[in-house]
Amino acid sequence: MQKNKIFLIDASAFCYRAFYALQGLSTSFGQPTGAIYGFVTALQKILRDNHPQYVAVCFDVSRQTFRQKKFAAYKIQRPPMPEGLSSQMPFIKEIIRALGIAVFEKEGFEADDIIATLNKKAKKNRLGVVIVSPDKDMLQLVDEDTVVLSPHKDGDLIYERSKVAERFKVEPHRIVDIVALMGDSVDNIPGIPGIGEKTAVDLISRFGSLDKLLQGLESVRSEKIREAIGKNEKLLRLNRELAGLDDSVDVDFDREALKIKEPNTGELARIFRHLEFKGLLKEVSREDAAEDRITIERLKKEDAEELLKEPGELVLSGDSLEKMVFSKAGRFFRTENPARVLGSFLKDRRFRKVGHDLKKVILGLAAEDACLSGVYFDTMIASYVLDPSRPSYLLADLAWYHLNEAPSQKSLSEANCLDLILRLRPVLESELKEKSLFKLFEEIEMPLVDVLAEMEMTGIKIDPGLLKEISVDMEGKLIKLIEGIYEISGCQFNINSPKQLRQVLFERLKLPVVKRSKTGPSTDEEVLNKLSAGHKLPALLLEYRQLAKLKSTYVDALPQLLNQRTGRIHTTFNQTGTETGRLSSANPNLQNIPVKTDIGRQIRRAVVAFDKDSYLLSCDYSQVELRILAHISQDKNLKSAFEKGEDIHRATAGLVYGIDEDSVSDKMRETAKRVNFGIVYGLSAYGLSRDLGIPLDQAQSFIDAYFNNYPGVRDYIEQQIKKAEKDGFVTTILGRRRYLPQINDKSQGIRQFSQRQAVNSPIQGSASDLIKLAMIDISGLIKARGLASRMILQIHDELLFNVPEGEMKDFSVLVKERMENTLKLSVPIKVDIKKGRNWLEMEEIR
Repeated sequence: MQKNKIFLIDASAFCYRAFYALQGLSTSFGQPTGAIYGFVTALQKILRDNHPQYVAVCFDVSRQTFRQKKFAAYKIQRPPMPEGLSSQMPFIKEIIRALGIAVFEKEGFEADDIIATLNKKAKKNRLGVVIVSPDKDMLQLVDEDTVVLSPHKDGDLIYERSKVAERFKVEPHRIVDIVALMGDSVDNIPGIPGIGEKTAVDLISRFGSLDKLLQGLESVRSEKIREAIGKNEKLLRLNRELAGLDDSVDVDFDREALKIKEPNTGELARIFRHLEFKGLLKEVSREDAAEDRITIERLKKEDAEELLKEPGELVLSGDSLEKMVFSKAGRFFRTENPARVLGSFLKDRRFRKVGHDLKKVILGLAAEDACLSGVYFDTMIASYVLDPSRPSYLLADLAWYHLNEAPSQKSLSEANCLDLILRLRPVLESELKEKSLFKLFEEIEMPLVDVLAEMEMTGIKIDPGLLKEISVDMEGKLIKLIEGIYEISGCQFNINSPKQLRQVLFERLKLPVVKRSKTGPSTDEEVLNKLSAGHKLPALLLEYRQLAKLKSTYVDALPQLLNQRTGRIHTTFNQTGTETGRLSSANPNLQNIPVKTDIGRQIRRAVVAFDKDSYLLSCDYSQVELRILAHISQDKNLKSAFEKGEDIHRATAGLVYGIDEDSVSDKMRETAKRVNFGIVYGLSAYGLSRDLGIPLDQAQSFIDAYFNNYPGVRDYIEQQIKKAEKDGFVTTILGRRRYLPQINDKSQGIRQFSQRQAVNSPIQGSASDLIKLAMIDISGLIKARGLASRMILQIHDELLFNVPEGEMKDFSVLVKERMENTLKLSVPIKVDIKKGRNWLEMEEIR
């Protein structure tokens, strides 16, 4: 489009559209950002595609305009601007002004009227006009000098005079006459009874205008329409006023002021950083490359040895010797033949190593027969400890979080990375100390890096032959399940196709629709569980899904993951994968093997000891989260049960049922167990009634009885929620934080979800800290005593070791003592220990 045109943008319409299209986007501190992001990207596209010289962005200011004074019901059905949108509008206007674009708004007028006024004044100033709006009301302004551009995902639509006339069969300025007749449900403009769009278009096309129609009303052939128009002449004239745009709004038109200025990139960067718009920030940031700030020297052996003569901090970047660059004492260097030159320094613990994702570095160097010891400060782990809710801990993302820079991860060279690590380290260390998190970082998370690296290198041994047998058996069961599913369904279909499954369940079998998804009735696990109470097919489908998933995820996949060199599987432990501090694992994910199912147990049977002279040793914390709850809440009854070594579930059942523990039935104990474990996860009466199949009032009375007997737990829950509402975070026993930015959200569902996290996170996180401390302790003892025993897995509250038969007696005692005494609580910590040739068939060690 030519540059001697002004673009008039209907901002309010686009803001609403973006708000509803991108709901759910928000900053880490809870500020909604969907409308801001959607509007800004739409505006940038308009500017990029059209290169306009003049632009005005127009906003509605209030709901009360001159039209409400004429007709109180005008737009009355439209709700006020949602709070989630109104909080975004100031940011949108800030960004527009920072882009060098003029903003127009006027109390008592809609954006449409401001656009109509600017359109009129632009033509007097010999400017062509492009109105950018999805609103059809704008089409009445189209003429030889004005077009309407309606942005569309499949390509922008341009409404010129001929296109509008083709669409409505009248000239653009006569559209208001059509609206006056047919009304507008969107704006609550009442139409004339019996007249729709087709009739309105026909009448205005035939008579030329509303005024001429009223003058020649007797020539309208339909008596019904003639009477309807005749009775509503006053309403018709009012409708035309409401639908028409006011082009005489008191706004200045300064051609120079409407020119797009140079954007204020500093201000844009500030806003985009605040709103956490990483992609938009990259577009306005022009950070100098790291290579411009630091010079990487290539040192010979003698020079490197001289520089490294005195121990100190060695900052490194890269996970292979050939690519690795270093920093020490203000110099930045790489060396030729680094294994020979730097091998001893990398291994020397007196040189404290600083880097990013140092576990990856340890593993990378180990693959090259090099050893990295003395890891001291990992920027990835430091950032995780500061905020465990971040979606990523890549170095580029840390630059964004902590340095307000937005480099591309792909473009980062080893020199870039080294520079960022050096600049991140003091920022992270300062914040860790300020938030009393440095001790947790230094004494738990950093020592754990070495422990996890060693566990990954050690790996686990599996029995591929047994897994093959299990796979064949599962295949037979799946075939029988499929036959049963087809028989009950009365037809054959693709069981893995949600569309075909919906047709079978809800069209063929007429089962009730429990809930809907975007594509139709849902067939997820929750739905099938509910439907299985009244029909056999959903239960078979659930069994089929679970069996098929276990077969593909574990039974068939595990043998494919065997390392050809070691003959073992080497899972990856993720230290930054959960908000509570728990570890997760991948390739394979060993945290999710369902131990309560027969197939899950068979998979455990395939994890075996390294050789015929060793055993697997399983060490599992007993009811550790309930013990931590007793410690944190200081509830007398809960503490007493653990101090006496009672069966906590039987003790709870005795208290809430008001009977002697000896009289507690297995069913009563199971109910108490469900409540004990569920209460800190926000178990509701509805959830308990659903899980146990009991009436709602009975479930509520059970929960009430629980809190009456454990009042300290009730107080703990209330205090945690209040603390989270006040501080925005909760902490574990050792100070680990979990931030809860939505704890004060206006949505009850979101707020309650955060409240459950506020209650549970300190318990689950403290359990995680406890087992991490035990892992560090035990790993240190294994090394100090030169033992052949190896820690090979951590699964939530369980540690798994491979132990030579000759070390079993002493080692099992050592592990139990360390796990039970690493962190002292006000109640005893108990560890159950078992040994066996495989992970399933184990005998208890007393």
